[in-house]
This record gives sequence, C-alpha cells and structure tokens, in this order.
Amino acid sequence: MLTPTPLEELLDLAADVIGCDRRALPAGAAGSPFITLGGGLGQAVRLQARAEQQLGLAVDLAQLLGPAPLADVLARARPAPVRAAGGGDRAGAVRALLPGQSAALAAERAAGGGVVARIVSAELSGPLETGALRRALAALSARHEGLRTAFAATPRGPVRRVLAVCPPPLVTLEPVTAAPGEDLVAAAHARLAARAGRLVGRPGLPPLAFVLTPLAAGSHLLSFVHHDAVADSRSAALLWQELLADYDRAVSRRPLDRTPRPGPDRPAPDVPGPARVLPAKRAERLRSLAAGLDLAPAARPAAAFDFRGERLLFGLGTRLRDAADATARRAGVPHSTVLLAAWALAVGRRAGRERLLVGTEMPRRPTAELLRTAVPCAATVPVACELEGGVDYFLRGIACAFSEALQYADADDADAARAVGAPADRFRPAAPQVTFAARDELLPESLRAGGLTARFHHGHPGAVTADAALTVLRWREQPLLSLEFACARLTRAQAAQLARALRAALTALVTSSPHTPVDDLLETPAARDEAPAARPLAVPLP
Repeated sequence: MLTPTPLEELLDLAADVIGCDRRALPAGAAGSPFITLGGGLGQAVRLQARAEQQLGLAVDLAQLLGPAPLADVLARARPAPVRAAGGGDRAGAVRALLPGQSAALAAERAAGGGVVARIVSAELSGPLETGALRRALAALSARHEGLRTAFAATPRGPVRRVLAVCPPPLVTLEPVTAAPGEDLVAAAHARLAARAGRLVGRPGLPPLAFVLTPLAAGSHLLSFVHHDAVADSRSAALLWQELLADYDRAVSRRPLDRTPRPGPDRPAPDVPGPARVLPAKRAERLRSLAAGLDLAPAARPAAAFDFRGERLLFGLGTRLRDAADATARRAGVPHSTVLLAAWALAVGRRAGRERLLVGTEMPRRPTAELLRTAVPCAATVPVACELEGGVDYFLRGIACAFSEALQYADADDADAARAVGAPADRFRPAAPQVTFAARDELLPESLRAGGLTARFHHGHPGAVTADAALTVLRWREQPLLSLEFACARLTRAQAAQLARALRAALTALVTSSPHTPVDDLLETPAARDEAPAARPLAVPLP
C-alpha cells in the first residue's frame, strides 16, 4: 500500500472535520476555498489543531479561511515549531498590553467594570467535591498565566503583570431564591450581574473570580466571571473544558498537570504582533458601507450610547435548525453563515439597506498553540454584507465576505474605527452597530466530569457594546439564540420585532429555491410591522 502524502493526510483530516466524503473532497478542494466547502471557523480551528497534533504540521488559520483553494492552502503547511514547555521565567515583570486589552481597559475607565465583565456558568448536577474543585482551579491557574495577570495604571498608560502564584478565588454565595416559576439559573445570573463589577475590579489582583451558587439539593451553579482583558469567548471555553478535566482527575486522585503553557510573550511568529494599518482600498470599501443603521425609526432621536443593555433569549426549534443545516450543505457553507446571512438580511431590510457592515468575532492570527492558551486574541471585524443575487449566491457571498474580513482581524482598532466611520460619541464603541457571534461550537451543551454533569449557560451583565448583537449559544440539540440590545437604541418591544424579523429571514432563506432572488424573500418592513398578528418567539425568556 502506498504511503499517503502530507497533502492527502491533511485532506483526510479536512473531510473528517467538515463531515464530508473523503473520496469527494480532493476534487472540490482543488478549486474551492475551505469556507465554501462547508468549513466554518470552528472546523478550521479543529483542523489546525489536529494537523499539528497528529501530523506535526502547522496550517495558517487566516489562509485556511481565506479565498485560496483548500488544496493550495494545505499544500503550504509546514512542520510545526517545537517549543519548550514553560513560560514563567518573567513572572512579576511589567509587560505591555496584548491586542484587545487596551480597548477593554478603556471601556472600563469610561463606563465601569460591569461593561467589560463576562459571565459563563456551568450548572452542576451531582455530588460536588469542593476540595477537588479548588485543586483543579489551582492547576488551571498554574498552567495559564492569563489567570494570574493583574493590570495597573502607570504614567505611560496601563500595563499588565503576571503573578508567580495566584489561584483564582472561589467565592461561595448563599443559595439563590426565585419567585414561583422563575428559572433558578436566571435568578442567580441576575444576582451575579449586580456584583460583576466588584468581582472583576479587585485592585492589584487578576480581574476574575469563580463563583459557586447552590441552586437545590445536588445542584450548583459554578460561574466564571471575568474581565474582557482576561479572556475572549474561545479562551473561556478552553478554560471550562480544562477545568472540568482537571476536576475529574482531582476526584479520582490522579496527578494534575501544573506545567505552565507558553505565554503569549514568548518570541514566536504566531504571537499577535503590532497591529497593522488597513489598506486604503479596504478602508474605502468599509466607509462606503458604514452609513448609520436606523433599526428603530421613531419620533424621538436616538440617545447617546451608554453601554446599558438588555437581552432576549429565544429558540428556533429543531425543524428550522434542520432546514438551515440542509440549506448550508446545499450551498456549501457552514450553518453559521446561514445564520449570519439571515441576520444581515433582517437588519438590512429593517434599516432599508442593501449593503451593510456586520461586526463578527474573529481570532487575531492564531495558531494551534495560541488557541490552547488563555489569552484575549479575538477582534470584532466588520464583514461587508451585500444583499443581492439568488439564495445560494447570497450565502456564498456572505461566506467569502467573512473570509475576506478575517485577513484584517489584526488591523489596528482605532484605524478600523476611523475606516468604518464610528460616531464621535465618546461612549460609542469602535465595533459596527450590529454584530454577530457563533459560540455554539466553542462549548458543547453539556459535559460529564468526576460524577458531575455540567450544563453551560451564558449570563448577561447588563451592558452591551453594540446597538444589536445576535449570538448563537446552542445549535445541535435545542437551538438557543441571544439578542442583546442597547437600551438607548431599542425598546424591548422593538428588539422582539427584530428577533421575529430574524426568524422570518431565516425561514425564507431555508424554504426558498437556490435561485430565488434575495429581493423577493421578504416584504417591506412597513408591511411586516402592520401585519395583524406577528409570529411569536419560539422560546421567549426574560
């Protein structure tokens, strides 16, 4: 039997992560990019990690999600660099901020710690060993210097300092009480939201905490409350999976790994370097699409953006999920692209725009090694969405716009804000007014560890950084989406209308033929608003 070439082995891995026929992929890979073969960001990250772990090959993530044919990108894979373990040799030294941390700390100074606090929780069912949990937290902190990083102000601006030893605090709260019929997790999150600013604002210490809240007999909520400068959503998901694996080892009295991971400051080509300036052509295109979006036409003028926000949670149902998956397979795009396209369509129709920008979470030049380190390396990058063509043409266009935007994920934030034409309001974040994030692939809906079942929930601290932000929280089992909205821009009723518009846009996309013009999918916003009975949300939650 002939030994497969490195390219053939990489194509086999790609087929496996995409979920397609290994025999058919090489023909498509010769002329099509990864993202139009059904591969999304989550699949790209898994392919990159498996290529390094199983084959010892490094694949560039930005190229993988770029416009080049998949076979060409994989053919450029090189041997992965071998790095020595460790990284604690500079503990205590003052270091410059990493990309993204400056903006998070500036937002905190402008509007308080609650603006930059994030809450991700695991609902734990089963007997909990608190001692094992503390040992697991200590091991996690020893491995990831991001959990031992404190921030301080200096005359030259804020800096960070990595502490040699600093186990994350485990704060235990009194049992939560809820009104009859009220969800206990929602009640616990509401209480945490009120305290989030204090939990991430401890002077001289890392801005994070783990909070344990008893819910009922044999049930606890363990919440990771952290500053945006500590971790992005991908890093937070990594920490959860490692923490539960460590807890499982601690319960069974197996050794825990406390070897420090290579930190982001180690000299290496994969570390996010100085942010680059947007090319003039890209900046000009963004400006042409960046006119303000009026999501809620009303007599009253829009108030100044002040970060105050609320959230709507809603489901889509398994039938609509299955139809979206089928449409994604037909068009050769990931399901997240179908959801992004539906969001752009709903927002564009509501605002009367055929071309618009949607900010999307993307990693800044990561490699497999960096994605195994808890570090905030994500950026919100404007994706140029054009509502044109037939359904499948439109979906592939959104996929290509996403891959194009990824090439500029490491651009300077201030330069990108100028290019987009961000309003001069001092409270206005640099991101586009409307954003999208697909977090359903970062964490499974649940995990088992050490006799516990952990089911994940995302809290809302009461602050937003965009007028309207759609996030996919779950997809594979019971789809769950979150619509966060700025109180200064939308009322709750208007946000609910926008959520219904999203559902209508998604339904139209997945029930139409591949060549149906996008212009024919939905009626005008005025006709929708005047409809005698608006379709209710599938799973309305407070």
